[in-house]
Amino acid sequence: MKISINDQILEADEGESILNIARANGIYIPALCYLSGCSPTLACRLCMVEANGKVVYSCNAKAKEDMQIYTNTPEIAAERNAIMQTYCVNHPIQCGVCDKSGECELQNLTTHLKVNEQKFAIADTHKPHKKWGLINYDPALCIVCERCVTVCKDRIGESALKTVPRGVEVPKELKESMPKDAYAVFSKMQKSLIGPSVGESLDCSFCGECISVCPTGALISSHFQYSTNIWELNPIPAANPHQSDCELIYYDVKEKSTSDRSKQIYRVSNDFTFGEISGAARFGYDFHNELACKNEEKFEEIVLNIKNGAIKNIKFNSFITNEEALILERLREKFDLNLINNEALNYQKFLNKFSEFSGLSSYNADYEDIKKSDFIITAGSFLRHESPVTSFKLNNALKMNKAAGIYFHHIADEIVKKYSKNFIYVTHEAGKLEQILLFILKNWGENLPSALTSKLENFDENFGLDVPALSEGKSKFTLILGSDFYTDENANLLAALTGVIARATPFRVMLIPPRTNSLGVAKICTLASEKKPGKTLGYNENGDYKFSIFEGDIDASALNQQEGTFTSINNALVPTNVAIPHKGYFLNDIANALGLMAKNTIDYTPNLPKEKGYRGIKFDDLENFYANDGTSHRGYKLEISNFTPNDDIEPLLKDGKSINLKDDEALINLANPINLPSFFANYATQTAKRAKLYASSEFMAKFEISQNEAIILEKDGHKLAICVELDSELGGVAAYLGDYDDKLDVGVIFNGKSYAAVKIIKAKDE
Repeated sequence: MKISINDQILEADEGESILNIARANGIYIPALCYLSGCSPTLACRLCMVEANGKVVYSCNAKAKEDMQIYTNTPEIAAERNAIMQTYCVNHPIQCGVCDKSGECELQNLTTHLKVNEQKFAIADTHKPHKKWGLINYDPALCIVCERCVTVCKDRIGESALKTVPRGVEVPKELKESMPKDAYAVFSKMQKSLIGPSVGESLDCSFCGECISVCPTGALISSHFQYSTNIWELNPIPAANPHQSDCELIYYDVKEKSTSDRSKQIYRVSNDFTFGEISGAARFGYDFHNELACKNEEKFEEIVLNIKNGAIKNIKFNSFITNEEALILERLREKFDLNLINNEALNYQKFLNKFSEFSGLSSYNADYEDIKKSDFIITAGSFLRHESPVTSFKLNNALKMNKAAGIYFHHIADEIVKKYSKNFIYVTHEAGKLEQILLFILKNWGENLPSALTSKLENFDENFGLDVPALSEGKSKFTLILGSDFYTDENANLLAALTGVIARATPFRVMLIPPRTNSLGVAKICTLASEKKPGKTLGYNENGDYKFSIFEGDIDASALNQQEGTFTSINNALVPTNVAIPHKGYFLNDIANALGLMAKNTIDYTPNLPKEKGYRGIKFDDLENFYANDGTSHRGYKLEISNFTPNDDIEPLLKDGKSINLKDDEALINLANPINLPSFFANYATQTAKRAKLYASSEFMAKFEISQNEAIILEKDGHKLAICVELDSELGGVAAYLGDYDDKLDVGVIFNGKSYAAVKIIKAKDE
């Protein structure tokens, strides 16, 4: 349909808000409370416009065919000016030292709306500061716009904040002197503050998105507070180095001091309008080695041992760029090396089998599909821990798109259970992944392979769900699968079934890459399942020689010190940039010493394999931003090709094994705390933690374990001592152990799987 804004004819979708239409077309309408993709709160009322002669609030008003809208009549300008005056009543005049000064929206709008006088006054009240761990709250700076409340509810899904009574009554005489909207805003601001939804302390995952959306300095990172002036910072566009969302971030950098001109990252910020980020991305930014240096003797020894064939393996992880993956592949080809990365190998095998049975070169769902979906199933992923941003997108679809769906996992996450009454949480037995996929095929599959049709005739598992009622009227379906599938002993069958789902049901499929660049590594590298006889070079992994950020024979760069690209969960190549310099070695230095000869690592960017969907675009030609309408201009989407799928699934069909626990055994899941996705984040100042076994209250009660008590996990003769910490967000008898502490070898417990049955022994009994 067509509408007119300020006499400009625009195309718009039915049901779209006037404010979003204006923003998408570069027409400015002031707003302090509204966030794109969230519920309007009408807290600030600044977005008022005249529509067909009537004043409406553009964040909430829907456009209609041939509507005529004016955004800034004299009457509206006067009302906005009065609203901004009320915001300035008793607001502290501390802009010179405020942490938001320079990017403060209150500051900007006060100037933009020409507020040069103050007609209103009220006695001030004491508002004590609050310290909530990684986040500090200064209520004196708070304008109660409710952005923090809204983003936590509608995007993050935790609803950890709410408005609480301030206990101030606005004098009645002000009602007579203030315009109607100004009085409504002022009255609400004086009567309310922001506080935790439960108790006095903020109990949340600390993603920090509330800091990002706060228009003033009321919510601020406790580590960043009073550390620098914002206008001195240089924002470096990059990508989340910790998780496969690879969301757009900015490393905000400047010199350490007048005497030390070396660069320092002071904080990470983000484009909160369209790209929320995880707590690891926001707070885990300083994971580089400040003391890195060059050891020429050891460097030459490593190069020589590759040349003469003594080093036959390179063991690495997927926290690398696409360009580094290509360098490793070229080294493998030239020196007949084995590339060892078990996590990426499992994912690669799953992707390949999925492609074989789907007829697609990669999975076909992305975050935009989740946003538009009205029915979503997720399985095999402890989602908020494995991929926090994916959980944000899921929650947002449930809230804003009124989607329904099912969450399958053997660990109960009490936060996910509260996402939506239409999102059914199914806690099932561990290892019951095949039944989940068969359940989907039974209810939504058409034109299935004959062997599968025969198997489904005797399949009657419905997990107690009324599927017709749950999915009635739904038309856009997305299936999200996680790492439990890739490490399952029957992963080939699971991948084939997922491939059939992608082509024979209405579901678009997303396969969450378990590490930052698992998808890129899986596409670029030829991986081996076993080492060759000979020595191993470990790249940020253990080996006979170690090329690592910390405790290596030679010092490697961290991802915040590199130019390059990642292949994100969205099947997109996205760029990342150097935030701070590195004084040690890059992988490209080793490659050049071995004869590959590229001046810079990014010289490999246009050479990424086109047969895998890459486009041959140079690094310096890549964009990295969001447009006003939310369109991503971040790198490019990989091309997904189609081919004739395999239909012969019968050889893969077999019965799975059940897990039978003994009385003194427990099922432990391999999962990391939400803001600690890897040992890299564990080197960062704000996110570092000692390894713990995180357990539910029921788990601790069953095994009679108290908070911080030391226990021993025993598996096949291997013993691991660990302290236990309560995770109040877990339900049932559940516990998880992470691999984020590189001083702890959890591999002896899990042996490449995502969960393990272990014997629980009290340390005091040993």
